[in-house]
Amino acid sequence: LPATYANFLVINGAVMLPVYAVEQDETAIKVMQSAFSGYEIIPINCRAIIEQFGSLHCITMQLPQGFLQHAKQN
Repeated sequence: LPATYANFLVINGAVMLPVYAVEQDETAIKVMQSAFSGYEIIPINCRAIIEQFGSLHCITMQLPQGFLQHAKQN
């Protein structure tokens, strides 16, 4: 699976970090705490999302205005 920790999301005062219920998660959390020392690191289990070939950053993407209305019409 294309699991990566690079799909993190920086928000106000925190970093949301995808984790995958594997031993490497702890190292990723420590690295992010070091890189973003002034931010809260929030691990988000993305195992189910990665099985659909996406991750945390992917599910936070915005849709253009009117996209859903257009999709309903087609």
